[in-house]
Amino acid sequence: MGGPLLWPADEDWPLCPEHEGSPMVPVVQIHRTDVPDVVPFPDGCDLLQVLWCPRKHSGHRWVVPHVRWRAAASVGKVLETPPSPAERWENYVPRPCVVHPELVTEYPYWDLTDDMWNELEFRFLDLDQETGWDYQSHLSAAPGTKLVGYPGWCQEPDWPECSACGNRMEHLLTVESTEADAVSRRAWTPVEDGHTAYEGPGLVLGDLSGVYLFECHGCPGRPFAYRYDCP
Repeated sequence: MGGPLLWPADEDWPLCPEHEGSPMVPVVQIHRTDVPDVVPFPDGCDLLQVLWCPRKHSGHRWVVPHVRWRAAASVGKVLETPPSPAERWENYVPRPCVVHPELVTEYPYWDLTDDMWNELEFRFLDLDQETGWDYQSHLSAAPGTKLVGYPGWCQEPDWPECSACGNRMEHLLTVESTEADAVSRRAWTPVEDGHTAYEGPGLVLGDLSGVYLFECHGCPGRPFAYRYDCP
């Protein structure tokens, strides 16, 4: 997160469509070998790169993301010194750090249908009373920055539809301000971290919430959209 990207020296660097000429900053770079069988990479691609503009935008938009899929072997000469924006909101720039992906199983919370919620609500309450495990915080959607799975909505779900085919898009990536709170940390702390404090990328997005990226798997070019979530 936030570190240098495997970006071709002869390829234009992404610029903000609103702040014309203002370069974006690296957010996430994921190699396919780091997440085998988790993310459906496009054919011929083995590298996912996400950037965004770290400035405030009109319409209360926090950031403007950019998604790039590529084949790492075809990069050639790497851009050594990417352009940097003259202005930035420092809380929108991730601190460079490495990630160690961990595979977890998630279940929906806000995305449960009304019928399913009515069927399971009392089971959730019984489970909490018997074990102290809260379904929303401990057993449903994992907190923190993650690939695929379920968005950890703070508000009503707002899944985007593809403008080309009209189908609901798939969740690709969540980038959160923090990795967990005092409640969810009990269940979602990585095994290797034990009881050590989380040291995330230092983001403050909205009221310590996150950005969700979605994509359409069925349309050429993998169209993407994004949503903000703020408690």
